[in-house]
Amino acid sequence: MSLPVPGAAATLDDWLGYLESIHARPIDMGLERVRQVAERMALKLDCVTFVVAGTNGKGSTCAMLEAMLLAAGYRTGLYTSPHLLAFNERARVNGEHASDADLIAQFQRVEAARAEVPLTYFEFTTLAILSLFADAGLDAAVLEVGLGGRLDAVNIIDADCAIVTSVDIDHTDWLGDTRERIGFEKAHVFRPGRPAICSDPVPPESLLAHAQAIGADLWRFGHDFNYAGDRQQWNYGGRSQRRRALAYPALRGANQLLNACAALAALESVHERLPVPQQAVRLGLAQASLPGRFQIVPGKPAIILDVAHNAHAAAVLAQNLDNMGFFPYTHAVFGMLADKDADAVIQALGRRIDRWHCATLPGARGRDGEALAGQVRDTLALDPHKADEPRVQAAASAAQAFETALGEAGEGDRIVVFGSFLTVAAVLQALGRSA
Repeated sequence: MSLPVPGAAATLDDWLGYLESIHARPIDMGLERVRQVAERMALKLDCVTFVVAGTNGKGSTCAMLEAMLLAAGYRTGLYTSPHLLAFNERARVNGEHASDADLIAQFQRVEAARAEVPLTYFEFTTLAILSLFADAGLDAAVLEVGLGGRLDAVNIIDADCAIVTSVDIDHTDWLGDTRERIGFEKAHVFRPGRPAICSDPVPPESLLAHAQAIGADLWRFGHDFNYAGDRQQWNYGGRSQRRRALAYPALRGANQLLNACAALAALESVHERLPVPQQAVRLGLAQASLPGRFQIVPGKPAIILDVAHNAHAAAVLAQNLDNMGFFPYTHAVFGMLADKDADAVIQALGRRIDRWHCATLPGARGRDGEALAGQVRDTLALDPHKADEPRVQAAASAAQAFETALGEAGEGDRIVVFGSFLTVAAVLQALGRSA
């Protein structure tokens, strides 16, 4: 049941509660409704636009793009989702989160324009943030796709440069259950005659075929751009640009050079409109930050926060954990949504985890901690009679699971928090940290 339209004194939380109530389904794929409202608003971005899609790596690629553009002196807008702690994280103008007042003003504008048109929470907020960017006098806008590509609200923007970071199995209820089907959906962010960056080393044929069919200017990792490096530095090579002696990105993880390559290829493809000097590239890569992506919290025991919630991201997390060196025990604070493939994530981490603390997540999509603990036992085929087998227990919340793990962990151990944005957000709050 829809709540009343918020009044003049309404807070941002009032508006967000209203937006959650105005559509019968949280996800309703399609562009007709959101495009209709955008046309009523005469919505247009008069700047260079980057649209970033992909199963994993989108957020990191967006963060590095924004950081390099800011370092080059450009006025930049960044739209990402979901947020960890506060909705304002989704919209940044010139590196700063949008204020409550600015967001409310744009919500009011969308509400006035939509009239009888039903919009989902994501569609409504996407229009509001695009409107905010249209008013901000930007040089560049970096827009992260929420789900898929073809029918995602962000895809009403005809990107000057579109990026697909990776294609793997996720969101199967909406995108399909094969890489070919998912690749087809994501490839629809590409536009005829415009740069189409693909940093997936082995892209599905459906993505390549769609790019060719529409005449996109396809840039493929390993064909049109690549990287090489040693322990101290790395080099980027594109079609016509070389970026040499680069420091490794501040974002941690073995996959971040691939994401950095995609961002550099995107900048190379639009360099005539947005030239970015070498020093800005170095500075941007060094300053880029993104909470919850193999984020290591200083102190002992080591605490690693990672929003990995599908098999591909969990495999990357496993590789990154392997690269960290020796820890006597690894504790997991693990919580997942019910519509995610928990078995695949558990298999990817395998027996790297010595003690599993399985958390119940809130909301209709939240998975029960006891049920998740049972899945861990079954997937790993644990023998409860063997003393050296990983221990598995359930907790009523991610915060409780983290408190238990913190109490059990020794100074030399590590605690890995993963499985969902909700899991990481709860632990960030417990640590008293901002996103």
